[in-house]
Amino acid sequence: MKVVINFTLCSLLVLCVLAVSGCGDEGSQKVDPTKPISQVQAEAENMSTGALRTTAMKYKEAIVEKKGYIEQVTAKLKGIPAAEMTGEVAMELKSDLRSLERLVAALKE
Repeated sequence: MKVVINFTLCSLLVLCVLAVSGCGDEGSQKVDPTKPISQVQAEAENMSTGALRTTAMKYKEAIVEKKGYIEQVTAKLKGIPAAEMTGEVAMELKSDLRSLERLVAALKE
């Protein structure tokens, strides 16, 4: 029961942080892992050097943040006994881990 409660609380925390991190100033460049690379390149061509640096730093911060979440989820998975690795909680953690890894890969493109 404790595992389910801890997992639920951690999942809610991750979702809240992801929701908040997506909000920013209307005029600023937002980090969007779903944006096509061609669109990112086209926007980068029209940016000043300062704006390009700022955007690059935002992408770097987003990658570091997601890697932190990956480490947290990995630590939780390591804490689950081998007998429970095929259980619902472990499967949800594995799914969360795959999603985070895809986000990081998209941000690195």
